[in-house]
Amino acid sequence: MVGLSELPLFPLGAVLLPGGRMSLRIFEPRYLDLVKRCGRSGEGFGICLILAGREVGEPAIPATHGTEAVIVDFSMTEEGLLGLTVEGRRRFHVEHTRVRDDGLVLGDVRWLDEPGPATLRDEHALMSVLLARIMDKAGLDHEGPGKGDLADAAWVGWRLAEWLPLEATERLELLQLADPHERLQRLVERLPDFQAE
Repeated sequence: MVGLSELPLFPLGAVLLPGGRMSLRIFEPRYLDLVKRCGRSGEGFGICLILAGREVGEPAIPATHGTEAVIVDFSMTEEGLLGLTVEGRRRFHVEHTRVRDDGLVLGDVRWLDEPGPATLRDEHALMSVLLARIMDKAGLDHEGPGKGDLADAAWVGWRLAEWLPLEATERLELLQLADPHERLQRLVERLPDFQAE
């Protein structure tokens, strides 16, 4: 189909955000085969939140929005399972899905355009300070080349959406927003809910 790309989908009970990292344990044959193919080709796969069903067993029904996952590291877990670390790249919208004989869900996806770099607006400046504090407490370096940009609205919004205690459905809603300023405003509105009582 014109303008669409075929992408294997990995429905999960979590949302991967652009620039975020996630650990996965792989043991089902359909996903082991997928990882082998991605390892050989260097291509990614899509992670979508499960709307109905479970991560294991029968194919689950994925959300229509997701993030391309690229494998950045792998290892064997103590249980003898394949452990992966993936990083979120491009956002996509699933136009159609089909299930292969082995249970792997394939999606025809449309890649979503990302706005260019956007500087934080004054009304969101405190969000950058909040993110720096969260990362400091977690022992994560946020300064220097390749560490992110605390002045970039998209980067700050994605990292806060990753670190704040949001429900997976809330992260999905944020993933669907194209405007980084709107994403930050949604997070600002949620902040009072995280205050200690």
